[in-house]
Amino acid sequence: MKHILKVLIATFASLFIFANLASAHVTVQPSSSAPEAWETYTLKVPVEKDVATTKVILKVPAGVEFVSYQPVPGWKVATEKGKDGKVVTVTWEATAEGISSGQFQQFVFVAKNPEKETSIAWDAFQYYKDGEIVEWSGEEGSDTPHSVTAITATPATNVESTDHHSHDQHSTDHVKATAGVENNDGNQTVSITLASIALILAIVALIFAIRKSKR
Repeated sequence: MKHILKVLIATFASLFIFANLASAHVTVQPSSSAPEAWETYTLKVPVEKDVATTKVILKVPAGVEFVSYQPVPGWKVATEKGKDGKVVTVTWEATAEGISSGQFQQFVFVAKNPEKETSIAWDAFQYYKDGEIVEWSGEEGSDTPHSVTAITATPATNVESTDHHSHDQHSTDHVKATAGVENNDGNQTVSITLASIALILAIVALIFAIRKSKR
């Protein structure tokens, strides 16, 4: 019976971990935007450990012009500029406890997109209170991927744009909102799929454990 309990604990712990990891990535939204748009971006930082996140550094991609940020209570913001006078990194640092386990925080900022169609990658660095730094700078499919925004003439994103050059803002916002729902549904589907696989493995392990205990 003790062996069965150990199997159950291990398998359900795996279930919890897989479900968490599926949605614990640091992301920047929207995933697509128009060339030269003054876009409102949202950096979402979830915590996947039992330790608080106290600092986040975001590298501004080449060709992107950081314009302004929305203040967040309990956080101070610092920017670093390059030789051309443009912002190259933005740092959000907690003045209080930071982001606790099981929570997430959103940091909103406005940036001007590149003039031509391209893809921009957002490298982010998540600092935990225990000293660990998670670098969200890998390619898609890696353990710690960075977010990518497609700069295209026909964007479909999930965050309200502040493109002052657009003459059809209402239509654009509707497309963005719709795409955002689809993107969130996709993330939830991945989480549910991984959780289901872990649950099936747990049931199989339990069956084998029961059979073994009866021998």
